[in-house]
Amino acid sequence: MAELNLKAAEAAEKKRAKAAAAAEKKAGGVSAALPKGYVPRMKKLYLETVSPELKKEFSYASVMQVPRIVKVIVSMGVGEAKENKKILDAAVEDLAHITGQHAVKTKAKKSIATFKIRQGQEIGAKVTLRGIYMWEFLDRFMNVALPRVKDFRGVNANAFDGHGNYSVGLTEQIIFPEIDFDKIEKIMGLNIAICTTARTDKEAKSLLAKMGMPFRK
Repeated sequence: MAELNLKAAEAAEKKRAKAAAAAEKKAGGVSAALPKGYVPRMKKLYLETVSPELKKEFSYASVMQVPRIVKVIVSMGVGEAKENKKILDAAVEDLAHITGQHAVKTKAKKSIATFKIRQGQEIGAKVTLRGIYMWEFLDRFMNVALPRVKDFRGVNANAFDGHGNYSVGLTEQIIFPEIDFDKIEKIMGLNIAICTTARTDKEAKSLLAKMGMPFRK
């Protein structure tokens, strides 16, 4: 029975990955040179270990009820962009290096006179990751980047939104090894939002913890 459930989970994941790849191709994403049949380490961990453990922990009737990570959004807010477009271009380039995928510039949804921001003005950049890009980014984020944070004691365990999604803010992009400190335009912070199918924050926290998220105790 466990083997059948695992096969069902793998089939569902392949279907989702195929759809994500098609969407990414349509959006003009960067194509990584990966060997045929390559399966990211984190994805394998989820399918072989995390999914069965979650099914048992929360007594799900079907493997399809098991929470999964569907996408990761990495974004940068660049307030200085209104005076210096070069800073925004640097943010887009940094996000591309960090995620391996093209970043898009984001615009202000409304005007804010206090901050001298007008509607439609470019003030940030973001990348939405799915499929292989998502799994590879999460692996590097949890196991390489976070341990490089000075005096790191874990991420906030309460930064969930009530709907199973988790966000974490970083003050420096240089914790990612893809960023060359000598070539950056400016040290900038970024936000990482992890979107899951979990119905509750408790389920989402258990999912991320089992995947290796180093929550602060």
